[in-house]
Amino acid sequence: MKVLVANLGSTSFKYRLFNLDDPAEPVLARGAIDRIGSPLSRVSCKTDRGEVEATRQVADHGDAVQICLDQLVDPEIGVLKDPSEVSAIGFKAVHARNLTGVQLVDESVLQAMEAFNDVAPAHNPPYVKVMRELRKRFPKLPLVAAYETGFHRTIPEAHQRYAIPEEWSTTLGIRRWGFHGASHRYISWRIAELLGRKDLKVVSCHLGGSSSLTAIRDGASIATSMGMSPQSGLPQNNRAGDFDLFALPYLLRETGKSLDDVLFELAERSGLLGICGKNDVRDVEAAAAAGDVSAQLAVDVFVASIRHYLGAYLLELNGADAIVFTGGIGENSSLIRSKTLADLDWFGIDLDPDLNAGGPHERRISTEKSRVQVWIVPTNEELVVARQSQALLKSGRSGIA
Repeated sequence: MKVLVANLGSTSFKYRLFNLDDPAEPVLARGAIDRIGSPLSRVSCKTDRGEVEATRQVADHGDAVQICLDQLVDPEIGVLKDPSEVSAIGFKAVHARNLTGVQLVDESVLQAMEAFNDVAPAHNPPYVKVMRELRKRFPKLPLVAAYETGFHRTIPEAHQRYAIPEEWSTTLGIRRWGFHGASHRYISWRIAELLGRKDLKVVSCHLGGSSSLTAIRDGASIATSMGMSPQSGLPQNNRAGDFDLFALPYLLRETGKSLDDVLFELAERSGLLGICGKNDVRDVEAAAAAGDVSAQLAVDVFVASIRHYLGAYLLELNGADAIVFTGGIGENSSLIRSKTLADLDWFGIDLDPDLNAGGPHERRISTEKSRVQVWIVPTNEELVVARQSQALLKSGRSGIA
């Protein structure tokens, strides 16, 4: 079975094509189309047979998918004989009202996503728009939504529930749903392979432009830092993270801004950006090293929040077998890793400075004497979505957990 996994942006379409019939599950092709809607859209595709790059006009995401399918059967670099070999397009979907797991996309699924547009404003509206477009353009090609919340369905009720009126939780679905599920799920798979056992207690630290921590026991999520929306938990590159909602009426009164304006500030101009004016950790770290006080504060606030959740999850798991760093920051920032794990020898955590500073992309970075192993593991969210799409199609059902 060949599954095309799509990563959507409002003006971009990135993809990987997996061959799931091969035990190695190779990526047959990968490509990207940027600046969709512009006369100068950038188109690229890479396979084992070659690579092409071009500039052309791409009207919409339907055109982008058609270009992708044409590239996959191209006589020079193509890896398919016919576009019908693609069994489905899988999407790393974010959120939907009273819906999680893996779902075949139909109108009811799209409406459930639309109901949570204001909960996931950066993700749901563009995905709904593009999915509707693709359903019309390619009616015979199954679209699969693999929700990021699905991995967290195993979290015990006590860790899911907010202390709010019962009907808000049960009827409206206001609870700690959790996100980055594909990434944390992959980490649970990969660390089990690396350590040769499945009965593990793991803290998965997905740190990037958007960040979250998850406590994993025996391959299942039992607690996670994000809540009802991806705006919560750790400070993000431009999102506030955890924030006292009772500050809202004060903000509205003192600034004279509307609720929409304040929510926009919290979602787009807060986080690291709000503290120091920069939202890329590489820039923040460089500015801090040069003596920028606000940049140093941004680093300290970010690390303090990571350590807050890490401590909570070490307590919840009653210790850990492994701590895993992944995501753009988790994989590449030795500074954030070292600050996060500083002075934790009493927890049995001993970071090796040399291994932390450099080495293979996937590697153990703790000392031999460290009771808790610390790893860097590059995530593979696309592979997770491909496998989930395959499982759904083989089940013959419209949705699975």
